[in-house]
Amino acid sequence: MKARNAVIAAGAGIAAGFLVKQQLDRYQTITPEKALKRAKESFKKQGPISGSWIYMKPEEIEKNGLLYNVYRGGVTRNIDGENKQYEFYIDADTGAVIDSAETA
Repeated sequence: MKARNAVIAAGAGIAAGFLVKQQLDRYQTITPEKALKRAKESFKKQGPISGSWIYMKPEEIEKNGLLYNVYRGGVTRNIDGENKQYEFYIDADTGAVIDSAETA
């Protein structure tokens, strides 16, 4: 009986761990590092980047009547010998760039 009980307990533990992992993956936001990496990949499609930054704490913004939990960051690009800075907002849940604008 002892071996049978051990197998049942191990199976229950594995099943519980699997279910907990699925729930964590569903409700966990992306890390700021991953958000910055995704934003840089988007900006690199238009040309090279010379610098970047991101705030580590998510904040809430409203865009087109919808509330988003976002990370705010920026990139610097050298265009025609002149450094241009862009600020962006990236969704902390999906990793999609919500908005970007050139800063003065």
